[in-house]
Amino acid sequence: MAENTVTLTVAQAIVRYLDNQFIEIDEHEYRLCGGGFGIFGHGNVTCLGEALQDVKDTLPLYRGQNEQGMGFAAAGYAKTWLRKRFMFCTASAGPGTANLLTSAALAHANRLPVLMLCGDTFLTRLPDPVLQQLEHFGNPTFGVNDAFKAVSRFWDRITHPAQIIQSLPAALNTMMDPADCGPAFIGLPQDVQGWTYDYPLGFFEKRLHRVRSQAADPAEVLEAIKILTKARRPMIIAGGGVQYGDAVRELTAFADATQVPVVETIAGRANMRHDHPLNIGPLGVTGSDSANKIAEEADVVIAVGTRLQDFTTGSWTAFAKDAKFINLNVGRHDATKHLGNSVVGDCKQTLPALRAAGYSCPPEWVVKAQAERAKWNDYVADNTRVGNRPNSYAQAIGVVNELCHPRDRVVAAAGGLPAEVTANWKSLDIGTVDVEFGFSCMGYEIAGAWGARIAQEQREPTRDTITFCGDGSYLLMNSDIYSSVLTQKKLIVMLLDNGGFAVINKLQNNVGQESFNNLIADTPTATRQVAVDFEAHARSMGAATETVEHASELGEAFKRAKASDQTYVIVMKVDPYEGWTTEGHTWWEVGTPHVTDKSDVREAHEDWEATRDRQRKGV
Repeated sequence: MAENTVTLTVAQAIVRYLDNQFIEIDEHEYRLCGGGFGIFGHGNVTCLGEALQDVKDTLPLYRGQNEQGMGFAAAGYAKTWLRKRFMFCTASAGPGTANLLTSAALAHANRLPVLMLCGDTFLTRLPDPVLQQLEHFGNPTFGVNDAFKAVSRFWDRITHPAQIIQSLPAALNTMMDPADCGPAFIGLPQDVQGWTYDYPLGFFEKRLHRVRSQAADPAEVLEAIKILTKARRPMIIAGGGVQYGDAVRELTAFADATQVPVVETIAGRANMRHDHPLNIGPLGVTGSDSANKIAEEADVVIAVGTRLQDFTTGSWTAFAKDAKFINLNVGRHDATKHLGNSVVGDCKQTLPALRAAGYSCPPEWVVKAQAERAKWNDYVADNTRVGNRPNSYAQAIGVVNELCHPRDRVVAAAGGLPAEVTANWKSLDIGTVDVEFGFSCMGYEIAGAWGARIAQEQREPTRDTITFCGDGSYLLMNSDIYSSVLTQKKLIVMLLDNGGFAVINKLQNNVGQESFNNLIADTPTATRQVAVDFEAHARSMGAATETVEHASELGEAFKRAKASDQTYVIVMKVDPYEGWTTEGHTWWEVGTPHVTDKSDVREAHEDWEATRDRQRKGV
């Protein structure tokens, strides 16, 4: 062994490197990697498992119940830390790794740092084919792990021990880059994991990372100012990048100085408190009448830190066709969408530069926007009111909203709840809402909340993590209730049972079709109806549970959940047909049958297409 080197296996070197990476956040120093989620198998236990055992106190390994859930938990952790810290996931070769594919896609869509350290087939190929190995007859190098190339920002397969000296820093730099942030995948062949190399000691020296803050090109800022100064009806779309870019104060200061109304995307919920006078509400398909009304009339739209997803833009029907866009984003790809005037740079640095131009919004436009928000507030108050009507998502949201602490974290993901939370939740404090709609992934509700809870205990240990979960998502992935119990990471799970996939049933009905295969009652192959005892099921995993019959009982149950020191599941049935939020929707492009013998379907298709004329074509 040469001087100033240390002989380690590949697995040991990876772990030692991760253990020595740090970041400073709010004047406190943390390990960049908060630990990991792992399920061991023959592809990762003998070498990576051996190395991880030695750092169990500094890089804690949380045992998952399902690899997809582990990936969701890592995403929830990264969101809570605003992408400044990450967790790794380790899975065995074959189906264990394949189970991570969906959560990698979620992290990719949401631009979240997640490191995947996954087993791979033997590099020597001497024992081929091994257990769980796929064989491609014309390409022996091609396997399950190659599927991650489509859902990773960084992808590599370690074929020599020295390779990690370049690969690991590149993976971390990608995950920490504001513009390129996303999941990194590293395939670890089972034999290579245990091979040794004389690594330079300098590779393992402590490193303090910083997230890059890059100012925009002055010429792009100047062009944006020219457009803004001519605006009579401007509007700001505040996306998730505002929080990730640590620019909440700058956004608020810009809005206060210019008096430009602000609307929020789904990912950007809680960029502002709900009662800020310039917060006009959530925008888009699952938005508010107030935000959508001013979007229709805005002549200049300043899109800050948003990827302008179709639920934000109403499939590009939410805006006037001649509205000018100023797209401020750290990512060129997002800044140049729909021929917007791109300002590629950090919103934390760039918003003050735009504010310095001294623009002031016409008062009559501000008054109009605020009047629309007041009307929306009245609608939400009535929509969430508990009374003599069927239980609904909105009522449950309203009850929790009234009783939770302002710093409690709220999580929702797939089905009807993201729309209902986005439209009805009053943000009580900054950065307290996680509505996972970048990939709209069923199963994130509980697993993502578990990861968020791990992070939240490191930041605000006295606050609760509350997740809204439908029965469909619960049946898909519920085992991280058990994970939260094992690790004593308390969750409050609001389990709202509407008898199946009711929001997709609603979409089915909205396009003229009869209910088919979405609600359990309308599933043709379900030859008997069996009610799931969700309360008993959750209790069997160690959670405290109770069922309430009516939303009027929910408040007291929620108080008991808050007072409890363990994961608490509250079950309530909600009506699958009544009680949906009926206002606040823009048009949304849905593929409908162009030819059908069903008159209702044909009429719905014609109605849907008749409203397409507002769709912008990218100019």
